Amino acid sequence: MAKNLAENKKAFFDYLPIETFEAGIVLNGYEVKSIKLGRANLQGSFVVFKDEDPYLLNASVPPYQPNNTPDSYNERRTRKLLLNKSEIKHLIGKSAQQGLTLVPLRMYTKQGKIKIEIAIARHKSKIDKREVLKKRDADKDIRRALKEN
Repeated sequence: MAKNLAENKKAFFDYLPIETFEAGIVLNGYEVKSIKLGRANLQGSFVVFKDEDPYLLNASVPPYQPNNTPDSYNERRTRKLLLNKSEIKHLIGKSAQQGLTLVPLRMYTKQGKIKIEIAIARHKSKIDKREVLKKRDADKDIRRALKEN
């Protein structure tokens, strides 16, 4: 069973996921420990391609033990993602299309390994975001009314 370690809630609000992929991620040992404690933060992160290799940018992984981590450690460093060649080619083609971007949705464990779920997504318009907020408020009002009865 997969255990969620980090979730990018802002991505679900700002983007409409079209297609999702599971990728491995290259990490250091102390980063693995920190992520498994649930300290990772995917908010504001995104995926880019450099020389046909996918990289995760701007994801925050604070040090596991700040006193024992190397001085050169950068918690927002660029991390390489591990995907099949066919998936990489598919993602490169899709991300080149107008209006589509690659965003990480969540980080989780699968068979002891840390995986990251990335999505090809389209940016939501302000109108779509307003509708989500209205629906959320209406659901909150309904729950509040049911609680009172």
